[in-house]
Amino acid sequence: MRRHLWTGAGLMFVGIGTVGAFLPLLPTVPFLLLALFCFARGNPVWEQRLLDHPTYGPLLLDWRQRRAIPRRAKWAALIAMAVSVLVTGFTAGWPWVLIPLAVMALSGTWIWTRNE
Repeated sequence: MRRHLWTGAGLMFVGIGTVGAFLPLLPTVPFLLLALFCFARGNPVWEQRLLDHPTYGPLLLDWRQRRAIPRRAKWAALIAMAVSVLVTGFTAGWPWVLIPLAVMALSGTWIWTRNE
């Protein structure tokens, strides 16, 4: 029963990550990392398929082996977060812009301080 729950959670995270590949406000790789974690416990074959993916596989392997985020991925994440802050600022205005700004400050700092 647990394997099915882990596999289901992994599929859900792959789905969210797939949506994130097309929406700049939603990250992709963090959800794929969660999917990888779930598949490791529920479906090792699908875990390996994620690791073998030509685009996301190297990023996932870097994180798993060295807890590293490439500089290019760091810049992409920070730029996407900055765009989110700007969009929120123009659409929702004050004080709602403070929420994505705080998220960007915390998560952006964490992302930038990871190994490369």
